[in-house]
Amino acid sequence: MPKNTRLRKYEKAGKISTRDRIKELEKELSTTKYNKKTQHAIGLLKAKIARLKEKQEARKKSGPAFDGYNVKKSGDATVIILGFPSVGKSTLLNALTNAKSQIAAYEFTTLNVIPGVMKYNSAKIQVLDVPGIVHGAASGKGRGKEVLSVLRNADLVIIILDVFHPKYRKVLEKEAYEAGLRLNQHLPDVKIKKTAKGGIDIGATVRLTHLKKETIKQMLKEFKLNNATIVIREDITPDQLIDVIEKNKKYLPSVTVLNKVDLISEEELEKIKTKIKPDLCISAEKKTKIDELKKLIFKRLGLMRIYLKQIGKKPDLKEPLIVPADSSIEDVCSKIHRDFITKFRFARVWGKSAKFPGQKLSLHHTLKDKDVLQLHMR
Repeated sequence: MPKNTRLRKYEKAGKISTRDRIKELEKELSTTKYNKKTQHAIGLLKAKIARLKEKQEARKKSGPAFDGYNVKKSGDATVIILGFPSVGKSTLLNALTNAKSQIAAYEFTTLNVIPGVMKYNSAKIQVLDVPGIVHGAASGKGRGKEVLSVLRNADLVIIILDVFHPKYRKVLEKEAYEAGLRLNQHLPDVKIKKTAKGGIDIGATVRLTHLKKETIKQMLKEFKLNNATIVIREDITPDQLIDVIEKNKKYLPSVTVLNKVDLISEEELEKIKTKIKPDLCISAEKKTKIDELKKLIFKRLGLMRIYLKQIGKKPDLKEPLIVPADSSIEDVCSKIHRDFITKFRFARVWGKSAKFPGQKLSLHHTLKDKDVLQLHMR
């Protein structure tokens, strides 16, 4: 009897648990070689697995809640240091901030979330040292779920690797992915709108190479979307389509650093760099390349400085307002006070975004780093 037929028979008879169904389907998926002929089957398998995992998570949430970490966000952005035990997370936190995270030469020193503040380019960036995760963290091993749940409130993740165990990069990325985190990815440009009737209507502005329209329809139906319009503006994979359907993924930038590079030779380091391609090689203990790391964190967070100027006075060039890159004047007004938008008349801008010094502009104008902004209110 074919695998799928046997599985469906057991499902109907109630003889197989959701967990076992997932395992059976994952096994089938791992043994199915990807090609044009199997593309459709693989898409449906992934949709089935995702749907079952969704049901499994819903059941877990209805049970007793786990004791997670309660971390209050502060500053202009939040960064989390993620790594296996004893890779130097606490040492890195202490190097980046004024925190005094406990350091010891044995595993699991950090048992709680330790916060610190990194000051760079006038920005105050919260940096969190979380307990080291282990294999199976996404499924709950070693308090992994609690650690990974903190990441969902972060603005950037630092993946820190021990120079003697660089292969753990793939494991960390896999655990983060299983926990619903999409590092250095963007939300696919796909719009799905439920309709009352009419079946599934698919419109694509690009050539789809990973999915056929029939596969898309069947995957949507697996999630009980029998009537919907879907507009696809980029070539997506089955996994990306599932992410769009589920709407529960967190997209975050990340920085990968290779630590303890002072303990190996230049020749050995070059070999490792070729294999894993880290963003930066550092020694947290020796504080080597820490300034370069701060600069990279600021850049990946996409932050910029806006200097405010009162009418008739010089601009305050000591304490800029830190906002996301390409923020509008309206965004700045919202950050200062919600009443500023309703009372806004116009603004004058000096800097890169203005055509000339003191240009008179509206709320929708996009600002650039180090612009000087003067607000005129009613």
